[in-house]
Amino acid sequence: MKRFLKITAAVIGFMAALAVLLVVFLSATEYRPQLSQPADISHVITSGKLDINDTITVLSWNIGYGGLGKKSDFFMDGGEMVYPPSKEAVVKNIDGITSFIKNGTSDIYLLQEVDKDSFRTDGMDQTEILADLKNFNFSYARNYKCSFVPFPLPPLGRMDSGIMTMSEYTSDEGVRISLPSPFSWPVSTANLKRCLLVNRFPLEGSDNELVIVNLHLEAYDGGDGSAKQAEALFELLRTEYEKGNYVIAGGDFNQMFPDTLDAYPIGEDSVWIPGTLETEVLPDGWSFAYDSSNPTCRLLNKPYDSNDALA
Repeated sequence: MKRFLKITAAVIGFMAALAVLLVVFLSATEYRPQLSQPADISHVITSGKLDINDTITVLSWNIGYGGLGKKSDFFMDGGEMVYPPSKEAVVKNIDGITSFIKNGTSDIYLLQEVDKDSFRTDGMDQTEILADLKNFNFSYARNYKCSFVPFPLPPLGRMDSGIMTMSEYTSDEGVRISLPSPFSWPVSTANLKRCLLVNRFPLEGSDNELVIVNLHLEAYDGGDGSAKQAEALFELLRTEYEKGNYVIAGGDFNQMFPDTLDAYPIGEDSVWIPGTLETEVLPDGWSFAYDSSNPTCRLLNKPYDSNDALA
């Protein structure tokens, strides 16, 4: 019995020592971006310039790192999968995504969950793949960078992912603006560092600019973090608007817009249900732009089934 207790104590002590070392390692290597800094990658070419009278189209798309196809579910949404089904599945999905963008006619693309060097996508640099599609200007800002994410089981491992803005028009700069984080130490060491990616486009015929904001707000924090991040977003938009600039913000809000839950009820409490963005949070005279007649995402508690009323 004493021998068993000694072995048990030794195992517990060893595991505790490993946990302490892991926390020390993650703390020492934690991604600590500044409040405001240049985009991690920015490529500017001589291309088209916007005119004050131009009409533009903007496409926003969370590409899900090419790993959330119809055969996938996701552990944070009540599913079981931590990784995509296979490397081949990611390659196939990325091929489809890039084909859609390459053949698209939008002037500006706002992409989220673009992996640069993550274990879940086998180190695939999706920024490089996307950048080769068109002769576009682009900026990329990380919102998740960690040498080893120890949760869940099996663990996510290395994460290097972010948001990317692409355009045929010339942007003067791409800036990463940090958003408030709902996570405290030590959870923060291995968690997302949400941000806004802000690009400024000069306008011919005007002294003002078009400010494009790419975003991916918090999802699984109970709502407080996403609310504070939305406040920071709207404050930035209000500031730019008061300068006389034209402002468009798009991306993954991880929240529903007014009336969309009525149009597409989720119907069960066992899955993750996002919060709702109400029009009251907007500055006076502002509005959300969305089309509630066309659903644009699905639940990830199980693989996609087109016949499922909850899909």
